[in-house]
Amino acid sequence: MAEGMPEFTKGEVYGGMMAGFAQAFGGALTDMPTGKAAEVAFGSTQTWAGVTFEFRRGAASDFPGASILIGGKAYYTHWTPAKAHVSHLQISSPGAIDAEIAEAKSSLASGAALFIGGHGGAAKRDDVEFKIAYLEKMKALLKANSTAQAFVAAMRQAWAGLPGEAGLEALGKALYK
Repeated sequence: MAEGMPEFTKGEVYGGMMAGFAQAFGGALTDMPTGKAAEVAFGSTQTWAGVTFEFRRGAASDFPGASILIGGKAYYTHWTPAKAHVSHLQISSPGAIDAEIAEAKSSLASGAALFIGGHGGAAKRDDVEFKIAYLEKMKALLKANSTAQAFVAAMRQAWAGLPGEAGLEALGKALYK
């Protein structure tokens, strides 16, 4: 596990999330490991089966998850970049916007061609470039609008027809609390 994750999985946030999943999905979940987990330090590179795994810190707003450059070609991060509205679970504060922009720029700078995540499928560089432009526009609209309702309306106008529009209300609530 990435540095800090073994301890984090025992805490209230992660434990609460997993309890919610267990309640929702019952026996469909795989049991969590109960033994001692080995931690991989951020900034280190491991080689398994001849493939390098470069462990980097994930977005500063995320729990201590890693972003991992795999074989110099694939970039794993918590949320796969997508041409869709972001979830309020990913962007839950104004600071999270900057953290996600920084992480997206870092992923592009890695030289990877494929981007994968714990949430979502596979993406390419143009999806990451879209994510950066989307988040920068979101940041500007957040600054320009004084209420969640005005922000949501502005996001709908700026990104008409973009998948995930139903989640904009929750996003607005998270950003204007």
